Amino acid sequence: MYKFSLKPFVAASLLLGGISMGFAQDNLVNSLNGNLSANSKDSFVFTDVISLDNTPVKNQGSSGTCWSYSTNSFLESEMIRMGKQPVELSQIYTARNAYIEKGKNYVRMHGATTLGDGGALHDVINMYRQYGALPQSAYTGLNYGTANNKFAEMAAIQEGLLQAVVKNPNGELTPNWEKAYTAVIDSYLGAVPQSFDYKGKKYTPQSFAKEVVGINPDEYVEISSLKDHPYYEKMVLMVPDNWSLDLVYNVKMNDLTTIIDNALKKGYTVGWAGDVSEKGFSWKNGVAYIPTKPFAEMTPEEKETIFKGPQPELDVTEEMRQKAFDNYQTTDDHGMHIIGLSKDQNGKEYYIVKNSWGASNDYKGYLYMSKNFVKYKSTAIMVNKGGLPAPLAKQMNIK
Repeated sequence: MYKFSLKPFVAASLLLGGISMGFAQDNLVNSLNGNLSANSKDSFVFTDVISLDNTPVKNQGSSGTCWSYSTNSFLESEMIRMGKQPVELSQIYTARNAYIEKGKNYVRMHGATTLGDGGALHDVINMYRQYGALPQSAYTGLNYGTANNKFAEMAAIQEGLLQAVVKNPNGELTPNWEKAYTAVIDSYLGAVPQSFDYKGKKYTPQSFAKEVVGINPDEYVEISSLKDHPYYEKMVLMVPDNWSLDLVYNVKMNDLTTIIDNALKKGYTVGWAGDVSEKGFSWKNGVAYIPTKPFAEMTPEEKETIFKGPQPELDVTEEMRQKAFDNYQTTDDHGMHIIGLSKDQNGKEYYIVKNSWGASNDYKGYLYMSKNFVKYKSTAIMVNKGGLPAPLAKQMNIK
């Protein structure tokens, strides 16, 4: 009933037209356009190996809330896996709460931390634990007549207000700055209902999370891979959107795909965060992979055919991955939701990835991401502990 199944069909190209899309980092707009190959639609044939249940594709609009859309989609799939009726969770309720906490953190850190729309996979779990959850029907975040999120004005006012607070013009912070900051957010996104009706029953956000969603936030772990930290221990993932300085588990690069493969085979989907600024990532072609040479070094003919059927890929190493992270070539650009595994006509495996830019390409909002792309460009993944391979869970001391 809730399953999106990619039947064997052919990849096609798409011009994005006027669709409005947001990132945690707005300077990556060019990566959305990718590169168009002639006859791309005739060049790829993907066949499902695993396609797990997930809810319909959403559109994050002009907001950097991919982290909330992707991880709430992940939780909706968890509800299905648990045998529950899935609910479209309010992604903007999660984001609103994160903005409140981020603002507090910004002031405590005297402004020396990240602000803006961006966030991390763990933010959704943290906000769920602290604030509960709302269905989309109870909190849309569309409070001033727009059909989709449009956050630029709100974000500018948030930043201006908090910068004024940090300057501390009174010489002592008043207790009112939090009220003023919250009022700005609620004026744009809407006040949070203290209680609401859902299917004939009254709930609070906390009771709705407990009784309807039923997710245990302690069941989820976030994992990354960096060579300069001890493996199988926790570390602070040093990316700008980790404003809360959460700890994640550190594993070897190849463990990332081992974990994803194991989770999918056991029926668990996976949250994904990573970099989509590479020329090998093309939304309109619905494919992401790592070409064997940099785009700038390609001939015009090679550039024209970069997505014309399956191509050879660069062999990725842990040293390459670390260097790309250190040089800002791999940044925490985007969050998506891995829901399956597919093969192209040559037998090469790709993950089926659900995006939050609407059903705006020929895969109706999904794309195919190679395992090498995941190894090279992931900043973090999130999975239910039940999806971990037992040997790796033991190495990380996860029970």
